[in-house]
Amino acid sequence: MEIMKPLVAITLGDPAGVGPETIVGAWTISALHEVCRPLAVGHPDFLRRAVKLLELDIQVQEIKSPSEAAPSPALLPCLKSGDEDQLQAPPSQVSALGGQAAYAALILAADLALAGKVDAITTAPLNKGALVAAGHHFPGHTELLAERCGIPWDKVAMMLYLAPGSTVRGRAGLGVAHVTLHMALRDVFEHLTQERILASARLADAVTRAFLTPGKLKTAQPRIGVAALNPHAGEQGLFGDEELRIISPAVVAGKLEGLRLEGPLPCDTLMVRAAAGDFDAVVAMYHDQGHIALKLLGMHRAVNITLGLPIIRTSVAHGTAFDLAWQGRAETSSMVEAVRVAAQLVGVRERLVW
Repeated sequence: MEIMKPLVAITLGDPAGVGPETIVGAWTISALHEVCRPLAVGHPDFLRRAVKLLELDIQVQEIKSPSEAAPSPALLPCLKSGDEDQLQAPPSQVSALGGQAAYAALILAADLALAGKVDAITTAPLNKGALVAAGHHFPGHTELLAERCGIPWDKVAMMLYLAPGSTVRGRAGLGVAHVTLHMALRDVFEHLTQERILASARLADAVTRAFLTPGKLKTAQPRIGVAALNPHAGEQGLFGDEELRIISPAVVAGKLEGLRLEGPLPCDTLMVRAAAGDFDAVVAMYHDQGHIALKLLGMHRAVNITLGLPIIRTSVAHGTAFDLAWQGRAETSSMVEAVRVAAQLVGVRERLVW
């Protein structure tokens, strides 16, 4: 009996950005359809505009339920979300209309996943300013999804993930989980706590175990490098004492729990070692500490995974790219990879123990 491929709902994100183009562009790639049954969530007219722009032979079909989806490279089923006002969202600009369109698509997709009507969701990018302009005061997808799923913000984490390849030689690829995320750099020091570091390390351990091949699960334990906050890991307090007061005690506590942690390690050399295969995952203290390093290793292959949710969610690792939007120049590799990783996570869902 043929195993049914997972049903993955792909949100359009902010329609003023590259989301619709990345979905339509990815639709023609056979790898997308080999791993799952994809469907889009948003207003189908944005997808039709993208099809026309890219001059592709794809029919966009509005459906009423995920059960109606019968996707193929030539047929793109779309669950309509939001109202008709969103069609007036100006392209390549921040607007409340674009923010509301992204919000409506995300909420519908999340609710479908919570109800078990889709197996996973993959999100195209939204603009934080547009989201707030629409009246939804969230720093981004991660926090919005956490609240929708009834999970406190500090119990979830964003992981950027790269599958094994030429730039990443680890057993399961390389994931970077972030202790703090969408906040001003000055606020990181206030929110950096032992418990948040431990929570991120536990989540990184759980997802990395799931990525490891089944044959190795009984013996392989994820190796997790914990980044320092300050240059040179603080030089014994000379450049800051967060390593001594917060990060080192968290690493010790994690080891006592059975986690295979090493750190705090200076991030410049830590990421070099991680890419070479010394670590399966890294715990970064703040957004850019993890993002810059991983995106340099593989910008268009990087995938955003939200850890700690009761649903599976992945995303492209780039933003709305208003400077490129609606010019036929959008990159599709990250969308294909994000959907592939979502399908992969569906296959190991029973091992994802948060």
